[in-house]
Amino acid sequence: PTNDRAWLVAHDSDVLTTEEHQSFESLVLRRLRGEPVAYLVGCKEFFGLNLAVTRDVLVPRPDTECLVEWALDCIPLTLAHLSEGGAAKTCAVLDLGTGSGAIGLAIKANHASADVLLVDASRAALDVALGNAALLGLAVRGLQSDWFENVPSDQRFDVIVSNPPYIADGDAHMAALGHEPVMALTSGADGLDAIRRIAQDAPQYLKANGWLLLEHGYDQADAVRDLLTAHGFAQVTSRLDLNGIERCSGGTLK
Repeated sequence: PTNDRAWLVAHDSDVLTTEEHQSFESLVLRRLRGEPVAYLVGCKEFFGLNLAVTRDVLVPRPDTECLVEWALDCIPLTLAHLSEGGAAKTCAVLDLGTGSGAIGLAIKANHASADVLLVDASRAALDVALGNAALLGLAVRGLQSDWFENVPSDQRFDVIVSNPPYIADGDAHMAALGHEPVMALTSGADGLDAIRRIAQDAPQYLKANGWLLLEHGYDQADAVRDLLTAHGFAQVTSRLDLNGIERCSGGTLK
C-alpha cells in the first residue's frame, strides 16, 4: 500500500506527476484552512479500528474511548445477571447518535456477544457507520431515527451508549470545529438539550439493571449526574478521559 512506511522509503525519489502534485497542493490548502486530517485522508483510528470518515460525521476522538471501556466493563455484569438460572444470552447494546459507528463498532469488535444497534438521525452518517461495519466484518444493525423516535417501543437494551451533541449554541469552541457537522456538536443554550431528552426517554428502552452511559462536556458532569438521578438512575457516577477530566457519566436503571 502506498501509505506503508517501507513503500514510502523505497519510493522517496519518485517524481510526482502533475496530477499528484496538484492533488497534494489541494490537500495542503484544505489543511491550512483548518480541515481535520481525518477528512483529508478519509479515515481515523479509534480503539484499534480503522474507520472511514466523511464530513457527514464527527471525527472520532481518543477521549471517547473511555465511554467504550465503560460499556465493556458493564457487559460482563449484564451477562452475569442474564445468566442467573440459565445460559448466558447476548447483551443488547444501543449506540445512540452513532456517527461513524465508532462506539458501537468498538464494543462489537471487543465483545462478540454484544447485539449492537447503531442509530443516527442522519441517513448519510448511518451509511458511513454501516459501511464501516461491513469493511470490518462486524455484524450490527442500523436504524435511522431522531434519538428514540423510530426505535420500536417494545425493544429493550442492556446498555445504551451515546456521544450526543453537548456544546452550547454560540460557544467559542465552535470556531475551531467549523468543518464538522453542526447538528452533531451543538445542543441548545447550555449544550444539554440532547442529554436531557436521552435521560428522560432512556428508561423506557432499558431492561432492569440496564446502563445508560453518556459522553458530555468538560464542565457538565455535575449537571448530567443530576439529570440521571432525577430520572430514576442509580449508581450514578462519572469517569475520566485521558486528560483526567470527567468526560462520561452514567447510571443503572433501578
